[in-house]
Amino acid sequence: MARRPSSPPHRPSPADMQVVSVRIHPVKSTAITPVSSAHVGLAGLSGDREWMIIDENAAMVSARELPALFHMHAEPTEDAGSPAVVLSAAGASYTVRADGPDVKATMFTRPPMQVRATSRSASQWLEEVTGRAGLDVVWCSNPAERTLNPEFSRPDDRAAFQDGYPVTIASLASLRQLNEWIEEAGGDAVSIDRFRPNVVIDGEVPFAEDDWATVQIGGVRFRAAKPVDRCVMTLVDPESASLAKGKEPIRTLSKYRTWDGKTWFCHHLIPDTEGEIGIGDLVTATP
Repeated sequence: MARRPSSPPHRPSPADMQVVSVRIHPVKSTAITPVSSAHVGLAGLSGDREWMIIDENAAMVSARELPALFHMHAEPTEDAGSPAVVLSAAGASYTVRADGPDVKATMFTRPPMQVRATSRSASQWLEEVTGRAGLDVVWCSNPAERTLNPEFSRPDDRAAFQDGYPVTIASLASLRQLNEWIEEAGGDAVSIDRFRPNVVIDGEVPFAEDDWATVQIGGVRFRAAKPVDRCVMTLVDPESASLAKGKEPIRTLSKYRTWDGKTWFCHHLIPDTEGEIGIGDLVTATP
């Protein structure tokens, strides 16, 4: 059995939990796209992080180094029979489709995974809206090629360009507790958007998700892979105009939610079945 990160003592699971928000991020690190429902495949939610921005070395570029991506919107579509995405930012839009050659993404997974390039380069458009040259867009043509961390997954698990695992779930009960701690220290509350989850649920018990082993959302079953260790991307409010970094929520998480040398919020899930999930679905979990 895979080792799970050590965690705080067991808490009882809430009796009633419900989905209150479903989100996809068509291009990794770009703006959140709320949806009322989504199809869950073995590689995650349909349309979620299936595209990625790379640099001239075919290495991933995320909002960690280019925060302007938070203000770029993306809409998955189809063009001339190929998967396509419409990028929008600064009042301009640009469409690319996955009809180019297969290339290797050199700095995203180990070993590098195969991705699909586009025949119509977005480099010039991306430079105009972000100020950075040498960028382009690729599509995940084969999620099954990607190998997940074997410590928390099975050999046939897969994902597109998500961070580590196919689906991320967040609890508003946990967020309320986090914001209570932040405000007690004189800080300003943060929104769930800082954590960029796919599924947001509400219930009564904060951080009950720490102890989950399996989760059912509507008719779809998931394994709880591990909690999510948080990085500096959470220091940026994705809705702010300045995209300046603050101290929260990492400062407070480091006080209350630190173990194994990292800070933790949200949980990674791996689908065991496929199907539709949506707002209003009941959520049940087992430890």
